[in-house]
Amino acid sequence: MVKAIVGANWGDEGKGKITDVLAETADVVVRFQGGANAGHTIKNRYGKFALHTCPSGVFNENVTNIIGNGVALNLPSLMREVEEIVSKGVPRPRLLISDRVQLVMPYHILFDECEEERLSGKAFGSTKSGIAPFYSDKYAKIGIQVGELFDEEYLKEHLENICTLKNTMLVHLYHREPLNPEKLFETCMEYRDMAEPYLADTSAFLRDSLKEGKTVLLEGQLGTMKDPDLGIYPMVTSSHTVAGYGAVGAGIPPYEITQVVAVTKAYSSAVGAGAFTSEILDPDQAEELRRRGGDGGEYGATTGRPRRVGWYDCVASRYGCALQGATDVALTVLDVLGYLDEIPVCVAYEADGKRITDFPTPRILERAKPVFEMLPGWKCDISGIRTFQELPENCRNYVNFIEEKIGFPITMISNGPSREEIIYRERR
Repeated sequence: MVKAIVGANWGDEGKGKITDVLAETADVVVRFQGGANAGHTIKNRYGKFALHTCPSGVFNENVTNIIGNGVALNLPSLMREVEEIVSKGVPRPRLLISDRVQLVMPYHILFDECEEERLSGKAFGSTKSGIAPFYSDKYAKIGIQVGELFDEEYLKEHLENICTLKNTMLVHLYHREPLNPEKLFETCMEYRDMAEPYLADTSAFLRDSLKEGKTVLLEGQLGTMKDPDLGIYPMVTSSHTVAGYGAVGAGIPPYEITQVVAVTKAYSSAVGAGAFTSEILDPDQAEELRRRGGDGGEYGATTGRPRRVGWYDCVASRYGCALQGATDVALTVLDVLGYLDEIPVCVAYEADGKRITDFPTPRILERAKPVFEMLPGWKCDISGIRTFQELPENCRNYVNFIEEKIGFPITMISNGPSREEIIYRERR
């Protein structure tokens, strides 16, 4: 069977931990989209890790970890990441890289930096990991698929064409030095040596695994609100963040995905610009939640920059879960809210004089104001609790309220950063 673990909101929901937990009983974990522009923070018996490209199954010796064809692959970053986790005592993971994956090149990162600099105050808040230029090239059909590294004559011709196109913009718009095709070829040969031990027809591997009855996890990056079609465009990422794309990014038929776990925080957070209706605007309140949040606070695993934080948004989460096709919802960081006397929950928006409960298009969203309901807090530490019934009454009421408002079953609750800090809950 295939299970997809995806974000219902803006990313940073805790997908890495949920994947790490579910990987204990899985055989294969696949990263199916995105690149090193966002990270999954995981805490387990080996320590605390921020993964950027590695699938979150790398801590489980029973798992084969796959970089799917839909990933924006920065090979040096992936290799550094593997060596870093091994240096901390993690057994060397079983890793396969799709022979159809495309490569993030140094010039993608350069163009990302140049464009953010050009836009200045109107920048998109890019992590400058080269993701938008990479996907632009992929769909303009001038990307470099990893298999091309083994056809040197074709690759040299391809690089000449790339440099002709790129240098026009690089020199005349950004006023930078032109790219050198010979140096790029040398870089590609270094990448070939890195990739060769791991390359495989991963789509065929997955087909065989499913025929053998194995369990496959598809691990998404970011969340619904960052999808370029369905999210808060243009403040989105450049790859599709919904479970439906998991079939494409992993190279399997869509009917194989039988379970979708949509991960959502017990409050909201977001990195970068864009509409964020339930955002806490009081700087002191925001900083208090940010400081207490997650494991070590609400700071980006890739960039280290502070995340914007807000109260739980039922409108956005219902929309996010619906588009993901959630069969299960995992509610994370519930333990963080134990300091509050009352907890606001956004249950609707007001826009253009109307109350709305369906997530609107981006231009309307920019004008939307939150409608809050106040729920009583539980004012205690809930870490260490392992069953839903042991939670304080107000805490259970908070979970039940959210479940009712979003309309999808909350079957997993994370009440601490470690792998074992999970409460499993029966559907009501």
